[in-house]
This record gives sequence, C-alpha cells and structure tokens, in this order.
Amino acid sequence: MLLELFDWLTQYYGGFRVFGYLTLRAILAALTALSIALLVGPWMIRVLAERQIGQVVRDYGPDTHLGKSGTPTMGGALILVAIAAGTLLWADLGNRFVWIALAVTLAYGLIGFYDDYLKLIVKNPRGLAARWKYFWQSVAGLAAAIALWQTAAGPAETALYVPFFKEVALPLGAVGFVVFTYFVIVGSSNAVNLTDGLDGLAIMPCVMVAGALGVFAYATGHVNFAAYLQIPYVPGAGEVMIFVSTIVGAGLGFLWFNTYPAQVFMGDIGALALGAALGVVAVIVRQEIVLAIMGGIFVLETVSVILQVASFRLRGKRIFRMAPIHHHYELKGWAEPKVIVRFWIISFMLVLVGLATLKLR
Repeated sequence: MLLELFDWLTQYYGGFRVFGYLTLRAILAALTALSIALLVGPWMIRVLAERQIGQVVRDYGPDTHLGKSGTPTMGGALILVAIAAGTLLWADLGNRFVWIALAVTLAYGLIGFYDDYLKLIVKNPRGLAARWKYFWQSVAGLAAAIALWQTAAGPAETALYVPFFKEVALPLGAVGFVVFTYFVIVGSSNAVNLTDGLDGLAIMPCVMVAGALGVFAYATGHVNFAAYLQIPYVPGAGEVMIFVSTIVGAGLGFLWFNTYPAQVFMGDIGALALGAALGVVAVIVRQEIVLAIMGGIFVLETVSVILQVASFRLRGKRIFRMAPIHHHYELKGWAEPKVIVRFWIISFMLVLVGLATLKLR
C-alpha cells in the first residue's frame, strides 16, 4: 500500500525512492508490527480479562500449571493483526507470494480462533473436534499447495532442494509437489501448536526461524545472490522478506506480554497460524528441509508426542514422564524459565546451522 504511495511521490521528490529498497521496507514492517503489538497488547489483555476468556488448565498437565488458570488467552489475535497490518502497509501487494502467505496464515488463524472460541467461550473442553480441525487445515494447506503449483514460473519453484549439496534438486511433479507442500504446511502448523505449552516457549523460536527465512527469501529472490550461493532463484520471493519481518516484529511484541510469568497466551489462533506461516514461506523459498533443521525444537516436541503415544499403545509403557517433552523436563525438576531459555538456546543454534547451509555446499 505505502509502496505505491511512495512510488507516486517520487515524481515530486526523488528521496522517496529509498522506500523501494526491500531491506528498508523489511525493517519498517518489523517496527510497524512490533509497535502495533506493544500498543494494542494492554488493551487486548484487558478486554480478554474482562470477558473472562482465560486459560483452562487440564487435569493431566503438570501441577505447577494450576496457577495459570484464568490467564487471558487468544492473544494470538494480536499477532495476526500486527502481521496483517505490517504486511499490507509495506509489502508489494502485486506479489502473489505475499498474498498466498498471508492468506494461509489468516486461514489457519481462523481455524484456531474457532477452536479457542469453543473451548473458552462456549466452554466445550474438547474444542473443535480433531477430525474437523484436521479437515479444515487440510483444505487450507491443499489450496495453498495448488495455488503455488499453478502459479509456478519454472521448475526451480517446484523441485525439492537438499541442503549441503550444490546440485541435488529432485523434481516432484504436480502430485508430489502438492502432497509434499500440504504436509509441510499442516505439519509445521501442528508442530508449533504442540510446542506452545510454556510461557514464551513457542514464540521465540518462531521469531528466530522467521528471521532466518527472511535471509533465505532475500537471497532466493535476488538473481545474483542466488547464483553466487547456488540456491534456487525464485523471482518475487524476496518480497516474502516483508511478511516474515512482520512475524519477527509481532512475535517480539507479543513476547513482551507472554514472557514468564505470562500475562497472555496466544492460544490455537496464534500457534496454528504461525506454524502454517513458517511452513508456506519455507515452501516458497524452497527450503523445506532447512525449516526442519531450524525448527528442530518443533520437530522434537512433535516426535516426543508420537513416540509417547506409540509406546503406550504398543507396550503399555511411557518413554517420557509427560509429553510434549518440555513437560518431561518440568517433571524432572527443571524450573519453567530454565526449560524455556534452554530450548531457546537450542533453537538459536539450529537456526545458525540452517543459515550455514547457504555457504556449506
């Protein structure tokens, strides 16, 4: 929106051309989303508290979480508002990738909103039935996958690239690309949702991974950088840097209120949306495997649940004291802030490994 305005204003003053630079707009987008989150946050928390839209602590969670009952939830709406506003203000609205990424994020946010609505307002403890949640996630994921396939400008946009190798690109074909993209988006969405169990545990890794994906987006959308780094060149992908910058800004703004002890929780409306956003961006910049590396904490949390359920059903025994694995460490005696910060440190290390794939080929 503002890009078009500044383009028009350049006829009167050439200095407005500076807003055409992607890096500057990314910084401004992040600051815009951060400012919105910080300004709107107190009001949103107050409204949620007044309407008693608070966290329901389930019986099978750690006893230490009982004190969190009633903490305002659905704060993920704050993140979505900041992301949408920052993106619409600073991105090139003629870019298809921006609209696909934003549409996927808001669609998954809507699914999460309805789930939270049933749990917190209707007082249905089960929320949206798992089969229906998965159904609507599948619809949104498949729609995004088909849109990306049909608008692809070349084979580079649909092949699977393997990190650490210069020339390993596996053509997926129509069916392979759609199915793979679907699993990346839906899997990433649910992985972040499983991780969102402690104050600030999920949001900071999301911020770090989003920032790293912004680097990949900038390089992938720049023909010279892509050739130098020997990564796929995807015309227009650089504009996604604006979108992920708003995730960074909105995420940090939300963390201001979500850090331990949390004043607000994001709920499914935020966790499902953020996970889907990271997944669709990874597909756009052709770094799905790198996403699994950088988002290793999300993978670990998901695998811990799968192993726990499988072990209990097959052997009647549990592997962990409680799953997801962050609860296992709580029950081992780690204080909640210790679990959170250590998981953040691991995420930071994994993000650096992911970024290293740009050169280690």
